[in-house]
Amino acid sequence: MYKLVLLRHGESLWNKENRFTGWTDIDLSETGIKEAKEAGEVLKKEGYSFDIIYTSLLKRAINTTKIVVKELGLEDIPIVYDWHLNEKHYGVLQGMNKRETAEKYSEEQVLLWRRDYNTRPPEMPQKDPNHPIHDPKYKDLEEKDIPSTECLADVVARVMPYYNDVIAKDIKAGKKVLISAHGNSLRALIQYLDNIPEEEIAVLNIPTGIPLVYELDDDLKPIKHYYLGNPEEISKKIEAVKNQGKAK
Repeated sequence: MYKLVLLRHGESLWNKENRFTGWTDIDLSETGIKEAKEAGEVLKKEGYSFDIIYTSLLKRAINTTKIVVKELGLEDIPIVYDWHLNEKHYGVLQGMNKRETAEKYSEEQVLLWRRDYNTRPPEMPQKDPNHPIHDPKYKDLEEKDIPSTECLADVVARVMPYYNDVIAKDIKAGKKVLISAHGNSLRALIQYLDNIPEEEIAVLNIPTGIPLVYELDDDLKPIKHYYLGNPEEISKKIEAVKNQGKAK
């Protein structure tokens, strides 16, 4: 049996303000720093250690990873930073308040933009200075790989080959792996692991800063999965994520 641990970054400053973040490189809030520290503490308490960590190129995931590593005393662990694990790009919605957007366009439309498998938000023009094509972090990527907007299907298309070709090989080699990423990049992976239909994945809510453990068989198929931490607190955080796109 193998174990894989997934962790959504701690609350970011724009999570706190209920803004669409996507590829915008926003750091952790004070609450997010606390969540990351608590994630490290619960992993340590439950006896978890890791051989390698995979994370995105966005500082809210990177800094969550660094805090967890410090709590676990694993400062020398290899950390792989890769754009394939970035959050979904929300197009022109990035920076907009989710509640205000719902009031303007309707909760139903915002839910489609946030969660629908095949519906992309309106594109961010490449001339926009906030477009990732202008970010030095992505200078080595081909232009076709730098999104102007994404739906979950697009995220699946970049996350799953990377998981199967790179991360899964480490798991099969017996390495203890932590993936520290984002709501939608983790949603893409969870959909694959749990074989969740496209029409059902929209209702999956992943809380910030709570380790999610998958026990996998020899073929890396899930045996079971569970969050680490206080069940009541976890339920509250899941509900909070669910309510982000509501108008009231």
